[in-house]
Amino acid sequence: MTPFVTRRLTASRLLPLLLLVIGCVVVTACAGGTSTTPANSPVSSWQADRVIDVKTGQSIDLPTFLMTLTRSDIVYLGEEHYNQHHIEAALSVLQTVLSNGSRPVLTMEMFGWDGQPALNEYLTTPGLDRQTFLDQSRWKQNWGGAFDNYEPLVNFSREHRIMLRAMNPPKPLIRQVVKAGLDEARKGQDWVEWGMDREDIVDDQAYRLRILDQLKRCHGGGSDEDYIRMYEASMVRDEGMAKTVAAALLTARQSPQDHTVILSYTGGGHIQYNLPIPKRVARRMDGPIAQVTVYMASFDHTRIEDIQDLVHDGIADYVWLTPISQQGPPQRCR
Repeated sequence: MTPFVTRRLTASRLLPLLLLVIGCVVVTACAGGTSTTPANSPVSSWQADRVIDVKTGQSIDLPTFLMTLTRSDIVYLGEEHYNQHHIEAALSVLQTVLSNGSRPVLTMEMFGWDGQPALNEYLTTPGLDRQTFLDQSRWKQNWGGAFDNYEPLVNFSREHRIMLRAMNPPKPLIRQVVKAGLDEARKGQDWVEWGMDREDIVDDQAYRLRILDQLKRCHGGGSDEDYIRMYEASMVRDEGMAKTVAAALLTARQSPQDHTVILSYTGGGHIQYNLPIPKRVARRMDGPIAQVTVYMASFDHTRIEDIQDLVHDGIADYVWLTPISQQGPPQRCR
């Protein structure tokens, strides 16, 4: 994961910064050093491969936690990008849902809507060439990182014939918002082509405060206009991904004989405080839905204050503690 550092913004860097910041939650860096906690404190039981119930601060063993997820309509997993342990966590959820007799549907931030036809073909056609799939799904254009990191989720979906939906609006559409602003992007042909002209882009005040604060604290030097355009692009991405998740649930409800669990897999920033995607999905649905948010975090015992802050602030319903990735612990902006 690229460290969060303070640097000046230029027009050419707006879109990469947008994708970085809103894909990962930003927290204040701790002062360093190992925490000293009482033996009877909930924190004393925190360790990798445990899950923290944010309401109580108590940790839960994985088998018990995984079974609770199977009763949900939508499970939001928020990852640290390129942490292989977070991919393994998602696979555990999918396998548990299958073993419990339910049907999972996987939605992934890493694919754009313009890659869905290629994704459908790759999932259903044995022997299809991997590189052809990556080219036709526009993996490099829409995500750009190594496919190897996320391939296990795609392969699991192929093997078990699980529906996999691309979550993200296409990169060219988002680039228009970053470059020209939301009002101008609405006038473009891409906006109509991808059905965004029928969507409400809701400017939620709590969401606005969170995103703009994170952008300004972590990437100084931009103009007010820069930050507003990045914020607008953030809204469009999250609204588009919410559209994907809601559509997946509506489709699943057309076959009510089987319980379906939608697993939304994105960067942690897209589920923080229930604001970016979950709240937008709830707005789109008629009646109650059972949603649960799970923020996945590398567990470093020397930086336990970071985890305490996440729990104290209510970052999600649960915080899933995992081993640190091969790239090391994520860097936090100050």
